Amino acid sequence: MARTIARDHDAKRAAILRGAARVFAEQGYARASMAQVAAECGVSKANLYHYHTSKDALLFDILDSYLSTLRARLCDTPLPQDPGAALTSLLTETLLAYEGMDHEHRIQTEGMAVLPPAQVQILRGYQRDMVRRLSDVLQQTTPSLEGDTLRQATMSVFGMLNWFYMWSPNADAEARRAYAKTVAALTLGGISRLP
Repeated sequence: MARTIARDHDAKRAAILRGAARVFAEQGYARASMAQVAAECGVSKANLYHYHTSKDALLFDILDSYLSTLRARLCDTPLPQDPGAALTSLLTETLLAYEGMDHEHRIQTEGMAVLPPAQVQILRGYQRDMVRRLSDVLQQTTPSLEGDTLRQATMSVFGMLNWFYMWSPNADAEARRAYAKTVAALTLGGISRLP
């Protein structure tokens, strides 16, 4: 007879993903063990393996869950018609989506390096969609931007956003909104001067 799924399966899975992300971020993925993850999550190793067959499967689940949710939030959020307001809105949404996700954000680089190519391709697809959305908004603010210059501007803006957790680890929503306005102002004031 097939094993039934517990009523709290999704909640337990989410707790395991959060706990594992914390362990992987603090210990480094290579050094972290499933025993450490189980201890952090308050479950047995056997219970942990009920949810994930391996450490790599757990890592992929963390990143897939995080990036697919982030992608949906950033790519599906309606934006104002005004290009400057659209940029500020998208940057604000990005920083609000990052709130509480520092560990997940931190393990992306190391995680991408150890996962199989097929899984990396899925994760990179989410990232490409988010980059494309920001790139489209930047081009609306400055229609002359294109090619390498547009890509460099897009990645520079993401760079300012992606390191916010290092500069302001306990930032609340108000601080995130304020920083989004700062990045938008820097971007709008600067990209018009790009060659």
